[in-house]
Amino acid sequence: MCRNIRPLNNFEPPATGDEVAAAALQYVRKVSGTTKPSQANKEAFDAAVHEIAHVTRHLLDSLVTTAPPKDRDVEAAKTRARAELRYAR
Repeated sequence: MCRNIRPLNNFEPPATGDEVAAAALQYVRKVSGTTKPSQANKEAFDAAVHEIAHVTRHLLDSLVTTAPPKDRDVEAAKTRARAELRYAR
């Protein structure tokens, strides 16, 4: 999985459309092997991003959990702490 794609489920407030679109873009970039498609592939690339974002939103809206929602700031702090340990010199 691409490291730039973050979990989007079970957060309060819920994932925004921009977050879903960013995850879709990262996914398409990873699968296609390019960050910027050629003019010949731009339409297919953009259509894939749009479709994946749409399906991702449906998935997030359909998922059910009994766990309490996660706090974005707390999760970000945990991520930073793990990174500090990983990259400490």
